[in-house]
Amino acid sequence: MSPDAPRAPYADPAAGAAVKAADRAHVFHSWSAQGLIDPLAVAGAEGAYFWDYGGNRYLDLTSGLVFTNIGYQHPVVVAAIQEQAGKLATFAPAFAIEARSEAARLIAERTPGDLDKIFFTNGGAEAVENAVRMARLHTGRHKVLSAYRSYHGATATAINLTGDPRRWASDTGSAGVVRFWAPFLYRSPFYARTEAEECARALQHLEDTLAFEGPATVAAVVLETIPGTAGIMTPPPGYLAGVREICDRHGIVFVLDEVMAGFGRTGKWFAADHHDVVPDLMTFAKGVNSGYVPLGGVAINAEIAATFDTRPYPGGLTYSGHPLACAAAVATIEVMEDEKIVEGAAYLGEHVLGPGLRELAERHPSVGEVRGLGAFWALELVRDRETREPLVPYNATGEANAPMAAFGAACRKNGLWPFINMNRTHVVPACNITEAEAKEGLAALDTALSVADEYTV
Repeated sequence: MSPDAPRAPYADPAAGAAVKAADRAHVFHSWSAQGLIDPLAVAGAEGAYFWDYGGNRYLDLTSGLVFTNIGYQHPVVVAAIQEQAGKLATFAPAFAIEARSEAARLIAERTPGDLDKIFFTNGGAEAVENAVRMARLHTGRHKVLSAYRSYHGATATAINLTGDPRRWASDTGSAGVVRFWAPFLYRSPFYARTEAEECARALQHLEDTLAFEGPATVAAVVLETIPGTAGIMTPPPGYLAGVREICDRHGIVFVLDEVMAGFGRTGKWFAADHHDVVPDLMTFAKGVNSGYVPLGGVAINAEIAATFDTRPYPGGLTYSGHPLACAAAVATIEVMEDEKIVEGAAYLGEHVLGPGLRELAERHPSVGEVRGLGAFWALELVRDRETREPLVPYNATGEANAPMAAFGAACRKNGLWPFINMNRTHVVPACNITEAEAKEGLAALDTALSVADEYTV
């Protein structure tokens, strides 16, 4: 534990019990069987840590849901929200408001290429909804292609585009959504042996899918620049540029979903910057203001924006560009510049997390692969390194998921709050976590991985 780390306040179990009782009586939680969950009552948070009412403190390797890119309770952002609340707490989206205009300007300055117009939403799913609507209206086409092993949100279109099991219960087979396989060399659907082979075969697969769907019927290809919840699979060199070329050739809008990967998470402002690729539309949320007030949006290129110069855009939200959210975004971006948080995330990935995780992999047979960059990493946990059999089956629940449950319990016992999805644990701390805190997290992971090792063959 870092000696400079924030300390938990005194314990207050009675207050915690009251919070828990009210939650269980009235709060309906997302993605959960309500009678089977036991939410932790959180008393406070600061920096990379949070604590409960029992005085137990946890190093948060989840960044909330991968959104507290500058950590919890950054005083500059908190003060900006307070100041904006005193000045103009809310106002309708049809007006020009200083905080909204400044947030849009600062975001547009950092997005690649000519993505200079910003449509604000309340979060990432709504951003994806509106990006797809813009693409369909701009092209006059309806079909949209998205990848398996992806997540785009829980609203109607976004969940239908999603390529993981959270889609299944809500998948009405909406007309026009077609999925394809994006590259993932460790579990290649193309029997590739090298990144170059995986790239070439994945691009050919996309070409073939378009050929059979009819390129002239496709409005957009939607990809997470680096898939987040689905596994942090960084695309091989040349893949995104290849998708860009395919879209250009067929008049298809290229949409990159940067909701999770954007705003410093990968060691650059946007993950697309690693590949020198400019999409036509880019969705964002989460890290834009570290999640302090809900905010998302679509960055729009000049050509698509011009479609709606004299034609009304048929979409909007009551809280689009909410002043408190935008003030938080302005302050967050300024903090990221002043404290060099993007550069810090790059250093963290190259010199601390990357080497540290690879060293853990050498000693733990349960680690099949380490992948990531910046403050955006995943460990693929396996039963057998030779066969690459996952530590638990795909979408496992109950007893089938026991190995990952045991791993998670071991993390929490050692003061670490893990991000676990299927057979993976993701290492996605605040981008400004200190080197000492990161090493604290690696040490706790080391202990927990010994538990996962017990399930290997």
